[in-house]
Amino acid sequence: MSDPFAPEIVAAVLKHMNTDHADHSLGIVHTLGGRPDATAVELTELDPDGAVFTAEVADGNRVQVRVPWSETITERPQFRAEFARMHREAARAAHERSGSETR
Repeated sequence: MSDPFAPEIVAAVLKHMNTDHADHSLGIVHTLGGRPDATAVELTELDPDGAVFTAEVADGNRVQVRVPWSETITERPQFRAEFARMHREAARAAHERSGSETR
């Protein structure tokens, strides 16, 4: 699918997430991206099908982590809804995991 978003829209979303929600992105990569060893992340790409983060992992390497959206994004407001959904899912998974570790 071609990308319907102008570069300035993508740049604005990347900047917002990396500046204001870096901790949420780290949680998303830990749980939904399957990289609990990530120590830092940066959102580097967006397309209608998912988000790509560059994660620094515990051994110092940088890896790409792609997390798909729940549905194809066709309008800018969907980015906010999808990141909010991912954050909620990641927080819930982290909470469930920490609860099982204390049992």
